[in-house]
Amino acid sequence: MAGEPARRAPFTGRSAVGRRSLLRAGLAGLAAPGVATLLQACGGGSSSSGNPSGAETIPAPDNPVRWPLTNDVIKSGLKPERGSTLRVYNYADYLSPRFLKDFEEKYGVDIRLSTFNDADEALTKIASEQLAFDVYFPSYDSLGRLIQADLLRPLNQDYITNRGNLWPRLRDPWYDRGSRYTVPYTVYSTGIGWRTDMIDTDVAGLTNPYDVLWNTQYANNTAVLDDWHTCMAMVLLRNGIYDINTTDPTHIAMVREQLLDMRRTMSPSVTIDMYTELPGKKYGLCQMWSGDAINLPYYLPEKTPVEVLRFWFPENGRGEVDNDLCVCLAQGKNPVAAHFFLNDLLDNQVAETNFAYTGYQPPLLKFTPDSLVADGYVPENLATAVVREKDFDVGFPLLQLPAAADVAWHQVWQEFKAGG
Repeated sequence: MAGEPARRAPFTGRSAVGRRSLLRAGLAGLAAPGVATLLQACGGGSSSSGNPSGAETIPAPDNPVRWPLTNDVIKSGLKPERGSTLRVYNYADYLSPRFLKDFEEKYGVDIRLSTFNDADEALTKIASEQLAFDVYFPSYDSLGRLIQADLLRPLNQDYITNRGNLWPRLRDPWYDRGSRYTVPYTVYSTGIGWRTDMIDTDVAGLTNPYDVLWNTQYANNTAVLDDWHTCMAMVLLRNGIYDINTTDPTHIAMVREQLLDMRRTMSPSVTIDMYTELPGKKYGLCQMWSGDAINLPYYLPEKTPVEVLRFWFPENGRGEVDNDLCVCLAQGKNPVAAHFFLNDLLDNQVAETNFAYTGYQPPLLKFTPDSLVADGYVPENLATAVVREKDFDVGFPLLQLPAAADVAWHQVWQEFKAGG
């Protein structure tokens, strides 16, 4: 890749960076039964899915899955066809424009980037198989449905030569044993952000930091993520329930009661714009993703010291942690270029370029809390927003829910969003 990776500007608040907030938030409107039906119509539940009964396979850390090869693997030793067009399907601002330009120049291909607003829209278009997208960026809670609907192209690992840069645990992940379909793209945690000039409480010093979002001292001064699974999981963690994908009706009822109590007593904003609204003093305290916490300094007004910003995530790692993926779609016409694209995303310099633009961390050995602070990407007071590999040893991922549980969760969320 030509040149040095773009460095982030000093923490002046004048440099607007890309973001990835809509990625998880898009899943807020994604009802599992509808998507499952849609994808099954494209082939899911057939014998090729490895599950002739038609029941969905749901991978989990305690239920790792090695997916069957549902489509042909491309031959080794090929090069991207010069002059071809690689069609990339992604959320807006979730790839560095510089990386895209450099890739085009390096391989002599054109990239056509198409974007979508939420995962429901994306899956609907992918399932139509009419747009010939080559590369797509899902989360692992939709991976099984995509594979069982025969919509993904298995990877030829001969092309993924940069896999050794990954954290060891993500070279053979539980959601895709053997990495037959996926390349990890970014990692992120979910915690609490606040401004010390607006919040008197030392959130990180509390016995249960989640309680602060119910502290009526800060009524009308808080926000939670507009993401049904992420926000509801926080309530479970607040109560010491670490199964954040629970199907237990009593747990779901407890979440409902506490969310409605929060709505009545706190009147929180329900949003995905924490990365601009917290620096802008719309509120002083919020639930937020780590990538957006890293973006906070770039939206502070001039002369506001970056030291007023804080982000808490459990020091022991027992909180929400997830990663996003990159896959090749079976409908694509340029599978060789797509493989090269996935491999380049695991290149240390390319990954640094992407991180500088999006604020969302690549899961590569190169990036540690110390290095990211030392290199000026993250101020020391936000180093807790850097995800550590060991967090995945003890943290809790948001998984695909069985259809009935998904409906129950969404009913609670819709009641909360409606104002109780």
